[in-house]
Amino acid sequence: MDRPQKVVAYIIRDNHLLVFRHPDDKSFDQSGIQVPAGTVRANEVPADAVLREAQEETGLSEFRIERYLGVGEYDMRPYANFIAARHYFHLSVVGDVPDRWDAYELGDGLHEPIRFELYWLPVEQAHVIAGGQAAFLGRIFD
Repeated sequence: MDRPQKVVAYIIRDNHLLVFRHPDDKSFDQSGIQVPAGTVRANEVPADAVLREAQEETGLSEFRIERYLGVGEYDMRPYANFIAARHYFHLSVVGDVPDRWDAYELGDGLHEPIRFELYWLPVEQAHVIAGGQAAFLGRIFD
């Protein structure tokens, strides 16, 4: 079974977590509220991947890794035939950031850009995050 390396970014500001949703694309209707995350590329270390993914998905340019929170497996079956090894990171954003904004991920350049509607969710409401992405969030407070 394939075990791709993934990264998950918990970007925290004033006890709020940066999250997004896909407001336009009907293929993402079931994906719910998410945090910036993605795949580690070949010859890329997870710390570099999480910074790249955070930039790509938020449109913001500068982040700081506060802490590596660990790695855990996430079983993607039955909707995808793999088990992902997810690396979780606590990040902070450098500079002023609005309370709500849109960003566009270009992806592989073969498809239309995907609009992300980003906003800050109180950490105590993070149970609504989809796909098990909140699994290591509590470790920020250890």
